Amino acid sequence: MKLKTVTLGCKVNQYETEYLREGLLGIGFRDADEREAADLCIVNTCTVTAEGDSKSRQVIRRLARENPASRIVVMGCYATRAPEEVAGLPNVTEVLTDKRELPDVLGRFGVTDIPTGISGFGRRHRAYVKVQDGCLLRCSFCIIPYVRPQLASRPIEHIVDEVRRLASRGYREVVLTGIHLGHYGVEWNRESPKHEWTRLSHLVRRLAELPGDFRVRLSSIEATEVTRELIDVMADHPEKVCPHLHISMQSGSDSVLRRMRRRWGAKRFIDRCELLKERLDRPAITTDVIVGFPGETDAEFAETIDVCRQVGFSKIHIFPFSVRRGTPAAEMPNQLPKQVKHERGAALALVEAELRDRYFDSLRGMTLRVLIESAVGDGAGEDVTVGTSCRYAPVEIAGADDEVGSLVKIVANSVKDGRLTAATRINL
Repeated sequence: MKLKTVTLGCKVNQYETEYLREGLLGIGFRDADEREAADLCIVNTCTVTAEGDSKSRQVIRRLARENPASRIVVMGCYATRAPEEVAGLPNVTEVLTDKRELPDVLGRFGVTDIPTGISGFGRRHRAYVKVQDGCLLRCSFCIIPYVRPQLASRPIEHIVDEVRRLASRGYREVVLTGIHLGHYGVEWNRESPKHEWTRLSHLVRRLAELPGDFRVRLSSIEATEVTRELIDVMADHPEKVCPHLHISMQSGSDSVLRRMRRRWGAKRFIDRCELLKERLDRPAITTDVIVGFPGETDAEFAETIDVCRQVGFSKIHIFPFSVRRGTPAAEMPNQLPKQVKHERGAALALVEAELRDRYFDSLRGMTLRVLIESAVGDGAGEDVTVGTSCRYAPVEIAGADDEVGSLVKIVANSVKDGRLTAATRINL
């Protein structure tokens, strides 16, 4: 039996697809070649934006055309939000609306030994590890809490076993991910005294104490969840836990944040970032910003620019506000024209490039651990490899391609074309 999988959207989706794929490969399925028709197709959809819905439908229709005899199983947030719409698409034989049913799906296909996690991540050199699902927040622009409302944290021992397994198979970086990563363990704590609570920091410490040559990186987290306990773990294990946090900001204007129904103001966000900087040596702080939120004035946008400069982000993911039907923000007055969103996005991109280069420049002369991810030519016949540093800066290194997938230590030399270059290697 031949299998094809397609994933749209976030790291959690990518993990869940890999979980199903690995289970099916274990009972005799094999990955179909690019031009080979598959018997079974799995599509993991996204509904963050209307464009995500559209791309999901396009993928399903394309798979039906190219694999006319296939069964198509569709899961993901779009499938949860609009199951009847998805079920009406060609060749769709099953619509999975609850990700908690993934083990049941494997069982229906004949998997008897249901796995608790994964053992690999395709041909990637870093592996995503889902530790948590669900979000209880109701940010006014976001549809995800409506399609993934149930908090569900994986047992620590399952995650520890999975990370140990991935490290033993050569994965040198694992990225902890969840729909609301900072709420890891929250649903367990409701009936327990505070001194018995399980938090994200407890999980990270357990993973950091595992033997082996690998590192842990955290995906997106909220500012209120950058706790002293979490920072302490990062400081105690600098070789194992990447000194990088992606702290979602969305706006630097208090009035916009209130309309977004976020849980803090700009000052509290800045304070958490400063706490991280005080404890760690030059940590990388990356973020998300929505430009052109309904009613955003020039002055409010200027406040966002100011906060970005104060924090000194090393990377900003910039999103023009997109109306997501079913969310409060879609019905707000003063929706801004596309041109304004485009102009503000371009202005913020210039600031982002300036801050990135300034941060990268601060790393010159510093020793960094780099995961080598690909080999490229430099145009002059020399071997060059490209990787990602512990501080999430891309690094270009002179070297042979047999190091791809390895962790190496380098001294950062200069900043060129949005990358660091390495002049010196250090034996690990």
